[in-house]
Amino acid sequence: MHPRRLAAAAIVCSMLWLLAGWPTDAQEPQPAAALYNTAKQKILQGKPVVGGTVSSPDTNIYCAMATAGFDYLWIEMQHSPLTYSDVAKMIWSCRNTPATPMIRVPDATEGDIQKATDIGALGIIVPTVATVEKAQAAVKWSKYPPVGRRSQGAGQYGALYGANYRDTANDNMLVVVMIETPIGVKIADQIAAVPGVDVVFAASTDLGNFSGFHQGEPGYESLVTRIKDETLRSGRKLGGPLAWKDRQGFTFFQGPGETALIKAGAQATVK
Repeated sequence: MHPRRLAAAAIVCSMLWLLAGWPTDAQEPQPAAALYNTAKQKILQGKPVVGGTVSSPDTNIYCAMATAGFDYLWIEMQHSPLTYSDVAKMIWSCRNTPATPMIRVPDATEGDIQKATDIGALGIIVPTVATVEKAQAAVKWSKYPPVGRRSQGAGQYGALYGANYRDTANDNMLVVVMIETPIGVKIADQIAAVPGVDVVFAASTDLGNFSGFHQGEPGYESLVTRIKDETLRSGRKLGGPLAWKDRQGFTFFQGPGETALIKAGAQATVK
């Protein structure tokens, strides 16, 4: 081969080799989704999280609790007259505050969870989970495809969390399922193993209500122990009332409601 042609061929080969090793846009690693759910951040770091319980539609009360130091707010829609319109105003009134808004929905239905997520909840708490199917429904309606079946529609979530909310929502959503009955306790291992469940919550009051046992009795404590053991074995976080903060294994806590907090604050002020 002519020396000039040989040199040219060598240059072309070198360029092709360099181009082959140069990352294209398609090859570049994509940045991780922004994790703006600060309660979930702490959970993933293995830190305990504490939430205050809100049942009042008063936005002043909501804002006071949202800035009081709680990691999240447990917005109570199972045992309160709160409407989704009420809660939408509450979440909007104190956007960008430290406490992550989480809603205990009445049930694991598409309608309840869809409304809760659309108005800005970054956590869904589902009560009385006693079947695998209900735990699966909690995940299915909380998450967008391909993980779940949440549909995309109107809501204030975009104004709260940014234009790329659709791409970051699944990573930021916290799914909490509550085991409250002996039936649920029997299959605690299966409930805790459902993909997408973040926290399994041992419901202290209703475990007694449905079992007939009182806290401290062997029958009651055996129910709590089974929930704990199966939850931790599955790699999920374990939740319970704040009064259980010293129990081993518990890291997700529901704190008192606004009436108890106002009473405690008033008593402290008077003293």
